[in-house]
Amino acid sequence: MTAESAKRSDPNSRLARTPLGDQVRRILVDRLLKGYWKPGDRIVERRVAMELGVSQAPVREALRDLQRLQLVELSPNKGTWVRELTPRRLTQVYPVRGALERLAAELAPDRLVDHVDVLEGHTERMHAAAEEGDVDEQVRHGVAFHREIVEAAGNSVLLPNWESLTIELWTRLSLTRLRTELHDNASDHEPLVEAFRRRDPDAGRMLQLHILGYAPEPIGAP
Repeated sequence: MTAESAKRSDPNSRLARTPLGDQVRRILVDRLLKGYWKPGDRIVERRVAMELGVSQAPVREALRDLQRLQLVELSPNKGTWVRELTPRRLTQVYPVRGALERLAAELAPDRLVDHVDVLEGHTERMHAAAEEGDVDEQVRHGVAFHREIVEAAGNSVLLPNWESLTIELWTRLSLTRLRTELHDNASDHEPLVEAFRRRDPDAGRMLQLHILGYAPEPIGAP
């Protein structure tokens, strides 16, 4: 195994390199999901920056991201306010995500065979997280599993569109608000690994149905 392939096979290697703005956004999202702020509460940019020991710039960047996700409302005169967080958005996000990941799988059946070991590694870590009841690790490796598939497609348009859906946020929301069985979540990924291993022509559709299964309302795939 070359140094590069060894690095790729380690599910933790890519996850360690996270921009500051993304780290701040993750913290803010975590606070929203855990009820640190309630709908209607004001988020004071300067106060958050002081609490986290960062400048206001990454906090401002993170809040703008949350505004695009309709999680907060920014007003030039009133500041930033928390909007009500509901599962309804999942119904809108998951069909788009499912279509993008199905396309990724269909574009890269041969390349995905080379990524099976990495996918298995993330699945094993999801099971370990389930044993510990660690939602953070479950989300972390669940998102990394799906990112591996999208990146394998090698499509420069597909990846940024997938990333714009902020998969981590909706995965966390799904696991904390809608689906709490972490072992089930980990096990759901195992058939996908086997489908990619054998270059199953239906792997893309399987992946799409897997994703739609996490939406709060049943949605079918063609």
